[in-house]
Amino acid sequence: MVYDLVLPRLNNRLDVSGNAPAIIAKGGFSGLFPDSSEFAYQFAMIASSPDTILYCDVRLTKDGLGVCLPDIKMDNCTNIPDFYPKGKKSYLVNGVSTTGWFSVDYNGTELSQVSLKQSIFSRTPRFDPSFFPLLAVEDVASKFKPPGMWLNIQHDGFYSQFNMSMRKYILSVSRRVIVDYISSPEASFLTSISGRVSNNTKLVFRFLDEATLEPSTKETYGSMLKNLTFIKTFASGILVPKKYIWPVSPDNYLQPYTSIVDDAHKAGLEIYAADFANDFALSYNHSYDPLAESLSFIDNGAFSVDGILTDFPVTPSEAIGCFANLNKSNTDHGKPLIISHNGASGDYPGCTDLAYQKAVDDGADVIDCPVQVTKDGIPVCMGSINLMDSTTVAKSPFASQAAVMKDIESVLGVFTFNLTWDDIVKNLKPKISTPLSTFSLDRNPRYRNAGNFMRLSDFLDFSKDKDLSGIMISIEHAAFLAEELGFDMVDAVIKALDDSGYNKQTAQKVMIQSTNSSVLVKLKQQTKYDLVYMINEDVSDAGPSSLAGIKKFADAVSVETSSVFPENRHFTSHQTDLVESLQTAGLSVYAYTLMNEFVAQPYDFFSDATAEIIAYVQGAGVDGLITDFPATARRYKSNTCMNMGNKTPSFMAPPRPGDLLQLISKPAQPPALAPMPLLMDSDVSEPPLPPARLNNGTTAPAPSSAPRMQTRIPFLVTLAMLCVWATV
Repeated sequence: MVYDLVLPRLNNRLDVSGNAPAIIAKGGFSGLFPDSSEFAYQFAMIASSPDTILYCDVRLTKDGLGVCLPDIKMDNCTNIPDFYPKGKKSYLVNGVSTTGWFSVDYNGTELSQVSLKQSIFSRTPRFDPSFFPLLAVEDVASKFKPPGMWLNIQHDGFYSQFNMSMRKYILSVSRRVIVDYISSPEASFLTSISGRVSNNTKLVFRFLDEATLEPSTKETYGSMLKNLTFIKTFASGILVPKKYIWPVSPDNYLQPYTSIVDDAHKAGLEIYAADFANDFALSYNHSYDPLAESLSFIDNGAFSVDGILTDFPVTPSEAIGCFANLNKSNTDHGKPLIISHNGASGDYPGCTDLAYQKAVDDGADVIDCPVQVTKDGIPVCMGSINLMDSTTVAKSPFASQAAVMKDIESVLGVFTFNLTWDDIVKNLKPKISTPLSTFSLDRNPRYRNAGNFMRLSDFLDFSKDKDLSGIMISIEHAAFLAEELGFDMVDAVIKALDDSGYNKQTAQKVMIQSTNSSVLVKLKQQTKYDLVYMINEDVSDAGPSSLAGIKKFADAVSVETSSVFPENRHFTSHQTDLVESLQTAGLSVYAYTLMNEFVAQPYDFFSDATAEIIAYVQGAGVDGLITDFPATARRYKSNTCMNMGNKTPSFMAPPRPGDLLQLISKPAQPPALAPMPLLMDSDVSEPPLPPARLNNGTTAPAPSSAPRMQTRIPFLVTLAMLCVWATV
């Protein structure tokens, strides 16, 4: 198996009883492998804290065997219909008629050929063709020898229909297996075993949705929450949905936390929080960062839960083991360098005052300005030269100017050089980036159009007195601007830096980035700033001639994440030699663009942005990270497990690229990737920048006066506006 690493105990954060909060792996590492499968349980023990408790939803078979199954309907989590196509039945489950395949209709022998499968359709089914036999409770205990076993009994009343007793089973199995926790949402079941199991076994009452009726008392769980004294008579703890503790508004923002944690502790009850999954929607307050969510339950200055039930046990392992009680005032500008991407553009519209202030507050080492030019020749910070991407221009009167600029991109756009600075600031609003909107993953919608646009001069004035190691200015389309608009972007940037005094200071490093070597060559000739060459294509390595060429004009190179860890159907396949080759040539390497959203990460990183950072910093050894979410990278740099050497805990060690891919059975493995090309000198070298056509470098002409630079297509404008209107 993978990840054969040192597993130290967790003791950084203590709950109310003086112990570290428990990490409970729901069905093992069920966020990746089929819930309750051998892979899931084994991976939870290897990749998470060694204190991780294994959780089993117990179901009874026809012959009284207790097996771990995440759903009472076996067709939701196994391939049983393939073996017993006529086995569909309908039974009452908590008074509701339920149709499917049920474990009570089969004995252990009949189920021996049935295999578990992924029960959540949004997760990868690639592991399903492997054979995952159903595991009995005894199997889990003997195979994995976990430090703790948690048995959940969800439907005790269901089994009485078949003259079966879950109570008798639990009393029997607890004599053969050390059971540390038994939970149930049925008060009568816990009452029936109270005092009859080991005193070391904790009984935990599980709360379901507040409006749901508890089957034995016929009270809603919401009303039972008001009588914790009653629950204390038969249980030592409660397990509640996380929303009981941190309610979420209808538009997915956190509301003030409730008093339930304090109430439970005052009643002498431990409290465990459930429903943690890195690949489910998180509150926008957490910026798609599951580690931030875990910390909000165990390290918020007000309370700590006694445990977390999760599909991804690696994340609370990180939280409790390395990220609780951090010194947040410590700012370290060493490696890895945290470089913002359009400011903190994951939280606010990019390149606005809000995004830049958030990036500074969140601990970015370097903030960036992708510089564009307006119609009246003013350099501005804008994430794209196409205003459709980052402003509300599609809703403005200027939408009628939409055109295709074939020298820039092949889609309709209204470009920064179509409008004056006054046109932009008086008529348009910023628009937050939504790079993963196809997955319905929006960013901070309450602030979708918040913030103010910034000129380059504003950006430089803003940056001067901030605790930053430097700034980065990105220049693109310089040749087009010179030839078609008569605007020399390189000269304009140099002038702006001179005017702001950046050429006479050393407190902050000035970095200038471009995908065009011609831009950097000109800057090399005229300035002493640090120059960064951006490779905007997937490459596996850089040839000797290209390395020699880059060294002539650049100090560092920015590379796409996919050029470091190529992906095959969302699994990493291997690590390329690109980073090592560039660093051997004396070039620093920055990886771009890191995003917290789980769909932006391969499965190897566990839908956890911190695990992704670990892979690039500790695994690939990059020198810097270009990210939409500087706060996540800053927190990584502050963690308490940074310099532990061979004592680094497994959950903080980089995953080995390609390992998960190898766990997929041969028939289900995706086709091998085509080889990625080498970066050659011909990819790097360019002719010198052309001189600005008007050679004044200040005022660009109106686009309408340069007919060769536009392709007007009025018929498509209305259609295009309809397509983009809903995204603004």
